[in-house]
Amino acid sequence: METLISEVVSKFTARFNQAPLLVASPGRINIIGEHTDYHKGYVLPAAIDRYMVGGFSESGEKECSIYSIDYDEEILVDPNKLQPLKKGSWANYVLGVIKELSAINKKIAGFNLVFSGNIPVGAGLSSSAALENCLVYGLNELFRLGLNREEMATVAMRAEHNFVGVECGIMDQYASMLGKKDHAIQLDCENHEATYLRLKMDNLKWVLLNTQVKHSLIDTPFNQRQEECRNGLREIQKTDNNVRFLRHATSAHLKNIREKISSLIHRRCSYVIEENERVLEAVKLLESGEWEKLGSLLYESHVGLQHKYEVSCPELDFLVDQTRDKSDVLGSRMMGGGFGGCTLNLVRKSYVDTFLAEMKELYHNRFNIELTSYIVSISHGSGIIT
Repeated sequence: METLISEVVSKFTARFNQAPLLVASPGRINIIGEHTDYHKGYVLPAAIDRYMVGGFSESGEKECSIYSIDYDEEILVDPNKLQPLKKGSWANYVLGVIKELSAINKKIAGFNLVFSGNIPVGAGLSSSAALENCLVYGLNELFRLGLNREEMATVAMRAEHNFVGVECGIMDQYASMLGKKDHAIQLDCENHEATYLRLKMDNLKWVLLNTQVKHSLIDTPFNQRQEECRNGLREIQKTDNNVRFLRHATSAHLKNIREKISSLIHRRCSYVIEENERVLEAVKLLESGEWEKLGSLLYESHVGLQHKYEVSCPELDFLVDQTRDKSDVLGSRMMGGGFGGCTLNLVRKSYVDTFLAEMKELYHNRFNIELTSYIVSISHGSGIIT
């Protein structure tokens, strides 16, 4: 991260002739519990050692100057007059946070921001949540807004809902804001109760394989999946009004309405119910150190994402399938919103180099695409860089 910090400081100093307040927010992996957070279910994420770094200062002006090093683009905005820019613009994540702070009566003045990151965009590692968190954390410090970490994560989530147009759950922002080094977070997305689980990975590594297939959740059927599940939930609620969210439903509930819903709706709801159960099982396995059994759950999760929730793609499926006969790969699955991005692989440390070489060759031979990879460690959440 030192190179990233150095670049942000250098660019900021050159533009504004002053030293910045520096904030870093990490990306995240999600061990298991995909597409369950916006159904108020269970997830098992962890912050990683890939970051978005921002340099901040008060500008003393009415306008805010916001510069993205990675896109080499600057926007000048009045924080009291905000409108979304073109669909898919990085700036909407920034503007959304400012707008949501205003919505809870947290007033900010003009500020300067220069930011950059080493989280690959569109890879399912929550680069957008890291940017949102970096901004809200920096503004909270700069203007002494008095928000706690959970409140900041909620502001970031609402920015993505209301300004960007992605109906995400709280998981990405929570993990990035409240992550703890060497720990996964068992998070209940209904009440935000969190339990930290220490990951004892002496002989194992988390390895991410990036398909290089870029996805934008705005342009995929992400929101459509939510509506399909809501259709199933409404039928379940006709038989049991105690089921407020799909996370409260069971396989028995789904069986009771089988004749009233389509096979598609049944598959969607079935996946969510089963994935919630897998998260709870995964927690038990982590607590007892049963990594091989955890790996089997990762494969089960991918099958559900592939065939029931249908958010995978051929490239992701290929990468997962190529690991199944490798004894030193304990488990693999697609991770993130889907339709591209990365697979998450649990690999024995001694095999990592061989694994990466083999997978790179296999993937290039099949798709003529250069596979990229990231070996990640579990890191801390958002904070000030001193």
